[in-house]
Amino acid sequence: MAENSASNLQRALGRATPIWGGWITGPTLLGPEEFARAGYDYVGFDAQHGYLDDAGIARALRRIEHLPIGTVVRLPNADAAPIGRVLDAGADAVVIAMIESAEQAAAAVAATRHQPAGIRSFGPLRADLGHDPAALESRVSVFAMIETAAALSGLAEICAVDGLAGLYVGPADLALSMGVDVVGATKHPAVLDAVVTIHRAATEAGLVTGIHAGDGKTGRAMAKLGIRMITLAAESQALRRGATEHLREATGR
Repeated sequence: MAENSASNLQRALGRATPIWGGWITGPTLLGPEEFARAGYDYVGFDAQHGYLDDAGIARALRRIEHLPIGTVVRLPNADAAPIGRVLDAGADAVVIAMIESAEQAAAAVAATRHQPAGIRSFGPLRADLGHDPAALESRVSVFAMIETAAALSGLAEICAVDGLAGLYVGPADLALSMGVDVVGATKHPAVLDAVVTIHRAATEAGLVTGIHAGDGKTGRAMAKLGIRMITLAAESQALRRGATEHLREATGR
């Protein structure tokens, strides 16, 4: 891939060190900018659980297009139309939730590739990205979200899907599927073992492992495991933590 066609996320993942992400769940334009200002490597936009629509994501992507931060959009499934819309708007990567089979992972990849390799319809919205289908495809990274016990049995087959950039672990749903409390999921031995298994499978296949950590301490622990792409907090968590600290400083309690 030519350097000028690589996305901000791909350039960040080219480093040997872990990369750190923030998460956007609501219609905010300042949130992504503040994550960039704080030095985060990427920001994720949640189109699965968040209160975001296509237009809101497109506005946010346009607002931060000149900032040195990668962009990821999480979608609930491999439906080609929503995936195509966020890529046309300039997202660097998609994370597709609840992947449990190689067939589902392959469908996710196909949704990011134009014919004849895939089923993505040609419709670029961003003039700065150009109109070359090969360049538009090459800058897109596809992550299969592994978050169920059922997915663990098919890891080798999922990892073998051509075009995947990596696996992204969802600890909360993974814990639920294993009958474990979602609070502090990665501290539970069974969930932690599953995370290690997922990371090992991804590494052996030459893929990146990502994970939703939820806080800095957990993020540090995941980095020690060798996980490369770590989401630390949503904008609401960051706001609450900052607001709490300002109040504590003001009141002395």
